Amino acid sequence: MSIWYGANVADENELRLCGDVNGKRVIELGIAPSPNAINMALAGAKSIALDPDPQAIATLRAAATRNEVTVECHQGELADLGFVTSGSVDLVLASHSLDAVDDLPRLLRQVHRVLKPGTPFVVAIAHPVAAMLGPDHNLLYAYGANSRSFSELYLAFDRSNFRIDTMYELNDRRSRDAVSPSVLVLRARKQGD
Repeated sequence: MSIWYGANVADENELRLCGDVNGKRVIELGIAPSPNAINMALAGAKSIALDPDPQAIATLRAAATRNEVTVECHQGELADLGFVTSGSVDLVLASHSLDAVDDLPRLLRQVHRVLKPGTPFVVAIAHPVAAMLGPDHNLLYAYGANSRSFSELYLAFDRSNFRIDTMYELNDRRSRDAVSPSVLVLRARKQGD
């Protein structure tokens, strides 16, 4: 199964963070450029997608029809998971959709509520160090000024009762001498009920 974690970086075939999704209920928060919800449905998942953009939802529905799979689509803010029963989801995936979320603790509480105990929340975001740099690798922003710092991310997950068990700092494959990783991928598991 191919899950997109960012342009020109490793994908699920290498990282193996999501596991076998066949027969499992999964949610994609924010539709990735390469729709992960469709790839998970093609792998046998009961796939759900949530995105605030009505055009992204329409595009995903058309792609699901072309691929002859079913993806349950919902338009709304990423933390608006009220349509999902508590403790009923096996995997939540957010690939480059959390960078713009203002209230990350609220989103994490909602994801925690819908996940089954011990199941993963997989997140890919722009690496906090890469977010400091411009395209020519010049410093544009102070650390944490343009994105969340590592400590802010860690504390948000910890306070929402998630345990981060895996972290990858991915480099752009086109650059052999990258100044910093371009993508940070985390897998956090729900703790408690």
